[in-house]
Amino acid sequence: QVQLIESGGGSVQAGGSLRLSCAASGRTFSVYNMGWFRQAPGKEREFVAAIRWGGTIYYSDSVKGRFTISRDNSRNTMYLQMNSLKPEDTAVYYCAATAKLGGTIYDAQTAYDYWGQGTQVTVSS
Repeated sequence: QVQLIESGGGSVQAGGSLRLSCAASGRTFSVYNMGWFRQAPGKEREFVAAIRWGGTIYYSDSVKGRFTISRDNSRNTMYLQMNSLKPEDTAVYYCAATAKLGGTIYDAQTAYDYWGQGTQVTVSS
């Protein structure tokens, strides 16, 4: 089992920045494919960004150029640096992980086996 714990959420004004962290348990973090998703009130959970075990990175079009995903395998931690935040970025942000490395899908919830509890990000205009 893998436990994921997100932190770093909060309230910020539009144009501001936040950095989310996702701490993972387990000794094989370096071979997990990881991702960030978010869910706004009344909307479905959507893909934000992903980083594969080999370092390949993907972003949704809505955050490309503003958000940066990274990982520190020595700390078993993944990060999401969010800059130029917009009110539409308001959501609960979830980190996700999978040890199944053979799949090519990275932007679907079904590609991930483990989920954190979520952290709230609120951006005011």
